[in-house]
Amino acid sequence: MAASLTLHAARTLGARTGRAARDARQVVRLIPVRWLNLQEYQSKKIMADHGVTVQRFFVAENSQDALEAAKRLRKISHGTGGVSIADVAELPLTGSTKNCNQEDTYACKQTDYAKQREKKSIKCKKAKEIVLKAQILAGGRGKGSFTSGLKGGVHLTKNPDDVGQLAKQMLGYNLITNQTTKEGVKVSKVMVAEALDIARETYLAILMDRACNGPIMVGSPQGGMDIEEVAATKPELIFKEVIDIIEGVGKDQAIRMAANIGFKGPQQQKAAEQIQKLYSLFLKVDATQLEVNPFGETPDGQVVCFDAKINFDDNAEFRQKEIFSQGDVSEADPLESEAAKYDLKYIGMDGNIACFVNGAGLAMATCDIIDLHGGKPANFLDLGGGVQENQVYQAFKLLTGDPRVEAILVNIFGGIVNCAIIANGITKACRELKLEVPLVVRLEGTNVNEAKRILSESGLPIASASNLEDAAKMVVASVTSK
Repeated sequence: MAASLTLHAARTLGARTGRAARDARQVVRLIPVRWLNLQEYQSKKIMADHGVTVQRFFVAENSQDALEAAKRLRKISHGTGGVSIADVAELPLTGSTKNCNQEDTYACKQTDYAKQREKKSIKCKKAKEIVLKAQILAGGRGKGSFTSGLKGGVHLTKNPDDVGQLAKQMLGYNLITNQTTKEGVKVSKVMVAEALDIARETYLAILMDRACNGPIMVGSPQGGMDIEEVAATKPELIFKEVIDIIEGVGKDQAIRMAANIGFKGPQQQKAAEQIQKLYSLFLKVDATQLEVNPFGETPDGQVVCFDAKINFDDNAEFRQKEIFSQGDVSEADPLESEAAKYDLKYIGMDGNIACFVNGAGLAMATCDIIDLHGGKPANFLDLGGGVQENQVYQAFKLLTGDPRVEAILVNIFGGIVNCAIIANGITKACRELKLEVPLVVRLEGTNVNEAKRILSESGLPIASASNLEDAAKMVVASVTSK
């Protein structure tokens, strides 16, 4: 469920070229992308709220609550839904059931999904096994280790008391995985869920596809593994269904996909119903990708979405305020989070020359040419097109606050951007922040002459460059001469 971690450069900038690009891929910090990141339990809650079958779960912030959750799951289990243990009184559930009393058979009321409510009798049984999962955005939790000494961020047990003891060794400690920094990420929440046996694993995804000019379903009978590997080694096991954006996923199309990925008998109909609900979710939350892996079948015939990743369209934030308000930035680079407050795009690197540019392409070229002349970029900071003077000031404040920065290169090509605004922001920042590191500025484009006049008459120690190569040579020299 947790959003997968990736290099910022790969997601934000696309493929890089040149020697600096190769180096940048090695030195960019492994941190979550600045797009919406949801924890596993949040994504499962969204799925359950839209009628998609997930394991029943609780979320706990301390070991006592985790223990209590485990005891409740061992006492009674419905198989779907999830809540925060702090918010419950009588075992409330999200998804298909809620507010049940404690008898062998329950008359439960479904959530108001699709504006239909009906009473349904559900036979309940206690969970045979419980899974405890640390909630961080990074992948590789199962093979990770905690600063407490505990090995593994995912544990299975049949004893509720074990859950409390394990939670003590998770909560408040850092979990280190192959996708975190060497310091790891502090765990503040754990998910306590029913562990269901999986008889068969399949793969299902719904995503926007440029070639089809709309949504497409992709499925495979081989789930629980890297789908790219399946596509490369057994392409005949990848099935695609183009979705009519007007008609949506019809019953016949859903059944066809369910059959293609190996569901048979009554489970085929169940899988088809889940597929249709997943597409409804895809539309309602403005997703760009919804990937379920594994989309599984249990020995007793349930069809369950065991794990999933949901990517949301950032442009739909105004429509999805509730979802976007859940975005977890606690694991993001603090400088990146601060930059986002001022609509600045920041990517941290491991060099000592700060780059201050407008436009991703110009940023890549700037990083490459600094590397070409023997320097190492400390970051990439993109102002964008509609920059204002205060953003320039805030950008300098961010850059000078990084102790690794020993020089700053400003490289602006003013098309939409007014170079004079940049120049005024630079001089204001230099005076108010009392800049102590070398500053090299290269400006071209709109109102550049006025901008150069502002800089030259400022009386500040700002080195002006006539072109990008000169600028790179000057800033590298200012660092190596120290």
